[in-house]
Amino acid sequence: MILEIKVPSPGESITEVEISNWLVSDGDYVEKDQEICEIDSDKATLTVSAEDSGQIKLLKDAEVTILVGETICSIDTSIKGESSKKAIKQVPEKKSVEQDVIASPAAKKMMREQSIANVEGTGKAGRITKQDIIKSRPAMGQGPGNRDQKTQRLSVLRRKLAKRLVSVKNETAMLTTFNEVNMSAINSIRSKYKDAFLENNGCKLGYMSFFTKSVTRALEMFPNVNSMIDGDELISFDYIDISIAVSSPKGLMVPVLRNVELMNFSQVEKEIKNMADKARGGSISLDEMLGGTFTITNGGVFGSMLSTPIINPPQSAILGMHNIVDRAVVINGNIEIAPMMYLALSYDHRIIDGKDSVGFLVAVKEGLENPIEHLLGGEHGIKKNFNI
Repeated sequence: MILEIKVPSPGESITEVEISNWLVSDGDYVEKDQEICEIDSDKATLTVSAEDSGQIKLLKDAEVTILVGETICSIDTSIKGESSKKAIKQVPEKKSVEQDVIASPAAKKMMREQSIANVEGTGKAGRITKQDIIKSRPAMGQGPGNRDQKTQRLSVLRRKLAKRLVSVKNETAMLTTFNEVNMSAINSIRSKYKDAFLENNGCKLGYMSFFTKSVTRALEMFPNVNSMIDGDELISFDYIDISIAVSSPKGLMVPVLRNVELMNFSQVEKEIKNMADKARGGSISLDEMLGGTFTITNGGVFGSMLSTPIINPPQSAILGMHNIVDRAVVINGNIEIAPMMYLALSYDHRIIDGKDSVGFLVAVKEGLENPIEHLLGGEHGIKKNFNI
């Protein structure tokens, strides 16, 4: 029996996709539910699995636009054989790029693109990580230099993102305003409660919950920042859905936390961890990235001191966080060393004026510098918010 495998729909509004990578070769024997390829769309990435066991025939090339519903391969279920999948080995060993190695998606991608082989995995059960690939490259000055060049087609997600970023610059009156925050109070709270928080919630008490709740408070105070333009109309929201920018092997993704105004700190941290794990693992759904009334992006995790983030359309504003650095500051007339962070708010000046933008950023600063009073509801609210 010949079984046809068709392109699944990643979402209602998506009509075409690309096969970013075949995970099997033409003529391989595949098992039922084995992942056979990765599909890219302008919204998300998903994998396609074999619906039955048999010999596979590839009908479409990678990096070619395909309509949703088209047949991409067929499986001859009458042919029996040995699966092309390799058994997982528990002992780390040298692995070749031609083998089905145990590696993270980012590491596999780097190995394919750079034709890297024989990499020692340092992860769990010998899993090859991105850092293993980076460390395997020869250092400058060791051996003959390589001056090869490679041309690679941008993914659907990256091409769509490029168009959106250019359109934002062309179609909005985007401005950026800045402020700085003394993170001493947050650092003190995290240091005091981090162990109890981790024990009771199964995740760390990070900075993102403080920023998310401080932004939520500021959005309630300045509702224009939580609005967006639709033609000649202004749409305002009674709820707050915050998009959290996450770096993944496929590029920047923005999963959305819904109704953050109803969440406490422990719920925010758990949901952020869940969404980030899905985004980095390639399992996040389209619905989980749609919507959002405001975006937070954290360039500080990569060492960014200051930046002007670009608005995530159709939203009207985005807050950029940056790295925390000890700096000399004046506190109560004295020069002291304090952990300082720069904040950047980019906004659409068509609907958000200077008063609202500056006031919003000041409100965020207030919440972060005095979280017990403004975000936790006083000392008595810490246990409830932290679930401890």
